[in-house]
Amino acid sequence: MALSYEFSIGSVRARENSMFSEADAEQMLALKSIDELVRFLKDKGYGEGDTVDEIIESNTRKMWKYIRSIAPDFDIFEPFLIQNDLHNFKTVLKGTMSDRDYEQLMMEPCTIKKEDMVKAVENRRFDVFPEWLRKPADKAYQRLAETKDARLSDAGIDRAVLERLLFLGKKSGSVFLSEYFRTLVFYANVKTALRGAKAGVERYFYDKALCEVEGFDKQAVTKEAVTSEEALVKYLEKQDAYNCRVAMSIFEESPSKFEKFVEDELIRLAKKLCKLSSEGCEPLMGYYIGCEYERKLIFIIASGLRTRTPSEKIRERLREIYG
Repeated sequence: MALSYEFSIGSVRARENSMFSEADAEQMLALKSIDELVRFLKDKGYGEGDTVDEIIESNTRKMWKYIRSIAPDFDIFEPFLIQNDLHNFKTVLKGTMSDRDYEQLMMEPCTIKKEDMVKAVENRRFDVFPEWLRKPADKAYQRLAETKDARLSDAGIDRAVLERLLFLGKKSGSVFLSEYFRTLVFYANVKTALRGAKAGVERYFYDKALCEVEGFDKQAVTKEAVTSEEALVKYLEKQDAYNCRVAMSIFEESPSKFEKFVEDELIRLAKKLCKLSSEGCEPLMGYYIGCEYERKLIFIIASGLRTRTPSEKIRERLREIYG
């Protein structure tokens, strides 16, 4: 029997009731140790295991199994899976070039099997890759081998993936996915430009790294970035697209708060366009993104507990949640 979005939406709406709430976040902030966090997560039925990492991995596997079981068209998740492909490619490439172990760092699910990814990089044969990714992957390999410059190696392949995200968002016909990936790509560009300006990289880097997206003037950004970080920040402070003006005022206050702002903008989009939607793929997308933000919540709290950071400081780092 074919699945319908009507069935899927009803299913995820029921699941959303068990997602973390603000009260759950406050309870986790009140915990005093990693052991207490492990007990809390297990008592909530979040996942199985004896460590935070094991519990998160268990939850992730369970989430994807559930999504596969109720999604009428699992291909709608391709934009998220190819981001895992990108992570795996860079992990294997840098691990291979530096002769370091990398297997434990690879992510699933992905569109390119992990064993195929390893063989492709080790042999520099990217036939198993989708056509749009083959040349950027080979170029990234070449640049890292010849220059040892990881930033330059990443530039082209990062841009290729960002362009693919924009394409898939538009192709999906989903207002949410299109707006979500435009926002994601815009701020990926901003972050790349800010890092480049701070490091004083040359113009050719921006030509290769920055992705064309609505509301982003690549030429103007490049001009300011090669001048100075200060010039770039002043330019970006005058841009209204994607709440950039607000984002840059926060960046000047704190780069870490800027990172939080960007991620909060993305989850707000999901809450606005997915949580109240009653048709199409948006509710499934929102549920998935909400699960990702739950994991971020756990990671931030676990990191704070390990470093014995005061709860108020941890709270400042927490992203908004979907539940």
